[in-house]
Amino acid sequence: MSRTAWISLTTDYGLADGFVAACHGVLARIAPAARVIDVTHLVPPADVRRGASVLAQTVPYLPAGVHVAVVDPGVGTARRGIGLAAPGGLLVGPDNGLLLDAAEALGGITAAVELTNPGWLAPVVSRTFHGRDVFAPVAARLALGAPLAEAGPALDPAALVRLPVPVVRAEPDGFAAEVLTVDHFGNVQLAAPAGLLDGLPERVRVAGDRQLPERVRVAGDRQVSLAGSGGVPRAGAVAVRGHTFGDAAAGELVVYADSAGLVALAVNTGRAVDLLGVRPGDVLTVTAS
Repeated sequence: MSRTAWISLTTDYGLADGFVAACHGVLARIAPAARVIDVTHLVPPADVRRGASVLAQTVPYLPAGVHVAVVDPGVGTARRGIGLAAPGGLLVGPDNGLLLDAAEALGGITAAVELTNPGWLAPVVSRTFHGRDVFAPVAARLALGAPLAEAGPALDPAALVRLPVPVVRAEPDGFAAEVLTVDHFGNVQLAAPAGLLDGLPERVRVAGDRQLPERVRVAGDRQVSLAGSGGVPRAGAVAVRGHTFGDAAAGELVVYADSAGLVALAVNTGRAVDLLGVRPGDVLTVTAS
């Protein structure tokens, strides 16, 4: 790998402490020519699924390089630190499922190692800060062109920890899918591929001189209460079947294919997560109304 390689950082460290700066410092001291992209440090604490989704949906648009991800509630335990090679880059982080979707997005795992070479790590490794003492120094050495195989013994990719496969299933007149993530804007991303929207009505109704999209109904597998007029709870919501936020009126729910190619729900000038009252892991059904 080039000595001017790129390194990306994705963590749940937040911005109020010095954790991110410490990782930057380690990278700069070992590989000062490397350029660093901060993907985000605002992954909700210990939310491995959210971190994995952000990473996988971002790395295809980053320069080829070394991608460090640390969302690591098991730090200091028996969980392994790992390095992965893929056709589109290298990934470094904990063996808790965080890296695997990103590796697939970069072409699939071609090699995996456990990060055990003491010469690649900090002289003293903290039990609670492997981002600084393990993952950053390993990434810096990889950015300098050191072979991944020197970081530690090879691992069988099939033996790596994987996150549970999110729920996606067919339903009469539609589908059900797990809430994968909720973004900064309150948009709700489902695990369903956008192609599932193709099975829903696409013919439009006409009102006056404006074409109005068909509608779909959204309801929760678990008890979901939505405040209707007068605060009366109701079990579902009607959403515009659209392509962008402006296909719905202000305050109205829209279901659409998002920029990652997944089904998502948004509220035009509002927050779908608040309207729907859901969180990651909940399952929503989307059916023709």
